[in-house]
Amino acid sequence: MKSEKKTGRIVVSKKTWKQEVRHSWPLYVLLLPSLILAIIFCYIPMGGLVMAFQNYKPWLGITGSEFVGMENFKQIFEFKESYQAIINTLIIAVSKIILGLIVPIVMALLLNEVRHVGLKKSIQTLVYLPHFLSWVTVAGMLRDILGLDGIVNAFIQRLGGEAIFFLGEAGMFRQIAVLSDLWKGFGFGMIVYLAAIANIDQSLYEAAEMDGANRWQQTLYITLPGIMPMIIVMATLSLGNVLNAGFDQIFNLYSPLTYSTGDIIDTYVYRQSLVNGQYSFGTAVGLFKSGIGLLLTVVSYRIAYKVAGYRIF
Repeated sequence: MKSEKKTGRIVVSKKTWKQEVRHSWPLYVLLLPSLILAIIFCYIPMGGLVMAFQNYKPWLGITGSEFVGMENFKQIFEFKESYQAIINTLIIAVSKIILGLIVPIVMALLLNEVRHVGLKKSIQTLVYLPHFLSWVTVAGMLRDILGLDGIVNAFIQRLGGEAIFFLGEAGMFRQIAVLSDLWKGFGFGMIVYLAAIANIDQSLYEAAEMDGANRWQQTLYITLPGIMPMIIVMATLSLGNVLNAGFDQIFNLYSPLTYSTGDIIDTYVYRQSLVNGQYSFGTAVGLFKSGIGLLLTVVSYRIAYKVAGYRIF
């Protein structure tokens, strides 16, 4: 191994690299199945993206279908349904991001003030448990709770009101989608912030207490600044999910009655390509969404690195 004093870089010779491979080959063998699966299911299917630039016909295949250039992408901005799907995606996704940042922070700050260890662990477990439930299960629960003969409508009828078809009301669908996603996922974010709070130097709290600071002042001037780097990281990384409103959730909850407010890009692509057979148009919409998502992800990583010093690569 050679080192360069001027640049501070370490240059690894070929001999050292061969020795490293020879020494760690069992780890590379363990990595091989995951690499093969990633290539088969993630990279090879990317060849199908050429359909976005074709008038794809299944009986002609990719090689025999007519090349139409950017025609499919032009249609994205010509169809009203495409505009509506993009708007719905932005509204639902941005609402999820905002509440998904605020609620876990508040819950982490509140739970950090609980001094009874057993009670604290119990609450932490209960709010984290929904994270492990699939959206199929959660959607079934919501249909039972919010259905015409569900618990909520039974309570409304007891008060003299009329039953409401919550999951069939277009005006209520976005709120139900956002709140159900928040209920399912905020426990995970809360644990992240609790871990950040646990890394704060406890001597700061002791010094603040000696100076007469109450719990609110300690939270405001020590806890929040202490977890601010993590908040910045989580906020910037979430920018990459602006166009991801949650296919699993929406697909299991929406219906034709709620397409106007609940249809997102992913479900729109599913219907156009697999249900209606417009494979080229569906691929174009999906590629458009993926391109914007990639751009936002790169920007968010750069922001996280510049502001909080966070980097993956």
